[in-house]
Amino acid sequence: MNYIKHLNSVFFQFSKDNRLNPTHISLYIGLFQIWNYNRFPEEFYVNREQVMNFSKIGSKSTYHRCIRELHHWKYLNYYPSHNPYKGSRIKLFQFGSSDEQVVDLNRPISEQALVPYININKPIENINKQIDKKEILFFFKNKNWPELQANKFFNHYESVGWKKSNTPIKNWQAAAENWILNLKDKKEKTIIPLSHNQDNLHTNQNKNYNEPL
Repeated sequence: MNYIKHLNSVFFQFSKDNRLNPTHISLYIGLFQIWNYNRFPEEFYVNREQVMNFSKIGSKSTYHRCIRELHHWKYLNYYPSHNPYKGSRIKLFQFGSSDEQVVDLNRPISEQALVPYININKPIENINKQIDKKEILFFFKNKNWPELQANKFFNHYESVGWKKSNTPIKNWQAAAENWILNLKDKKEKTIIPLSHNQDNLHTNQNKNYNEPL
């Protein structure tokens, strides 16, 4: 079974079938993803919560209605399970089938499977690793801020992996603007206002006006 030919054929069938709505198609793709991940067996078992998550379906009644309709319209066979410890059984009918070998997810292939192997232990690549410190220095210089603040900004976010509240920073220029705004705010707060209850001119009340200036 060639999954590319299968998808091309089933999408063509979708385009001709006016009974389908986006939820049917989303559900089918969710089931196909699980089928693909299990290397296209004749039949496979599914967990409802998992399929709903893949398909972005939030209602159980919508899920059951759509999967029964897909069964009735001959896109798949659905064998519901009443055992909470055993998932429902699914069989997807092949579209555009051929004698080509099923994709093996454990060997190099020229056509990538839809659900490739993912090493969850591999660190996520830092999308901001290409940030140039010279650009930051130039940015702060154009804003008339000293190089010291540019270095503080760079060192701070470099130390936390260019994240703010555990969210990756997508635009360092915007983060730098906020940094500068915070500096301005702190600077304004440090200015001590004049008090009407004190002698702001610091004059000497006992001054001898007979003395020369």
